[in-house]
Amino acid sequence: MKYHIIINSVKTVEELKDAWTKEDFTTLLEEFGLEAEGNSNFEELQELLFMAITDFEPPEAAAIVLKYRLSDHLNENQIDQISHEMLQDKISEEYADISLHHHLFNISQLLHKAYNGKFPNAKATVVEFEMTPNKAITKENVLKAFNTTLAINNVIKRLFSTQLAGKEEFDEAESIIWDLKSNGEQSYTLITSEYWMSRDEFKDAEFDAHVIEFEKEDED
Repeated sequence: MKYHIIINSVKTVEELKDAWTKEDFTTLLEEFGLEAEGNSNFEELQELLFMAITDFEPPEAAAIVLKYRLSDHLNENQIDQISHEMLQDKISEEYADISLHHHLFNISQLLHKAYNGKFPNAKATVVEFEMTPNKAITKENVLKAFNTTLAINNVIKRLFSTQLAGKEEFDEAESIIWDLKSNGEQSYTLITSEYWMSRDEFKDAEFDAHVIEFEKEDED
C-alpha cells in the first residue's frame, strides 16, 4: 500500500490529558494513609496526594504507585527493583516491557511533580498528521509509513527493521504508539514516548511511503 503523509505538527509534552482520574487520586491517597475530603476537586486531590507522597522516601512512594497501577503485570520483586531504578531513569531490560511504557511514563511524571524534580522528567511526543488514502490506517502501518522520514538512528528503526520491512509480525506497534486517533477524513493524532520518536527525528514534513504488509505462510 502506498501512502502520502503530511506532518502538520510534532510536539513534546510532559504530561498526558486524563492520565489520572479523581478516583485514582482518591484511591492512592488511601494507599498513602490519607482520606480525600468529600468535595475536593481534581487539583485539590492532586495537591493533597503530592503532600502525602513526599512523606515517604522516593523508592517507597514509587513502589506504592507502581503496585496500584501495575500489580497485574509486575510481581513484588519487580516493583521493588523498578521503584529504585526509576530514580536513575534506567529500568533493566528484563522489566522494560514495551506494553508498560505508557504506564511508567504517567507514574514517572506524577512522581516528578510530587518531588519537584527528584524523579526524571519523562516526555511524550504528539504528532498531528494527514495520511491518504484513508485505508488500513493502523498503528503498525503508521509506523511503517513514518519509517520513511524518521532519522536513521531512530530507536524503532534500529530495533524493528525486519518488522518495518514487512518480514516479521509487528505486534509491538500496538504498544509503541500509545494512542492513535482519527480527527475526521484523513487527519490523525498519535501519542508515543519521546524515547520512540522525538521531534528532531522527523526529516520531512511531506513524503510518500510504501507500506509492506506481513503475510503469514500457510500451514500445511
